[in-house]
Amino acid sequence: MPWFVIYTKSKSEKIVANGLRKKNIEVYCPLRKVQRKWSDRIKIVEEPLFRSYCFVHLEEKERALVFDTPGVVRYLFWDKKPAIVRQQEIDVIKNLLNDFDHATIEALTFAPDDKIIIESGAFSSQEAQVTATQGKQIIVKIESLGMFISIDTTKNKVKKIV
Repeated sequence: MPWFVIYTKSKSEKIVANGLRKKNIEVYCPLRKVQRKWSDRIKIVEEPLFRSYCFVHLEEKERALVFDTPGVVRYLFWDKKPAIVRQQEIDVIKNLLNDFDHATIEALTFAPDDKIIIESGAFSSQEAQVTATQGKQIIVKIESLGMFISIDTTKNKVKKIV
């Protein structure tokens, strides 16, 4: 049985996961523990590693069973077919969450016009603006140098500037 990727309403990942479990559908919603600070306290909370995504483990013919669960929007598609995640990849995510400090784990996506700071490599400490993305490659413009560069985000550390 494959793992399919479900796209959920914003901030509904845990609600969707609980609803699917109640229907005896195997679901995985990877959660990371993060520290949140309020004016009167600091608390450790669990938040989804992948915003608006849950993984369901079911047969192709059972895919429609998820749609009467509140918060489910649609399946994620890749190449006009439902996106499938291998068990090996789910295991890697589980091991990552078990073996590493959750404060160091973040699933980043970049979009044009995002402001970033390059934290490693030849352009370390440079601020840049994302102009395009191609998978794990991002094309950025470094205004101070007047140049565009391509960065492989699997080999270089970059951080979004909020």
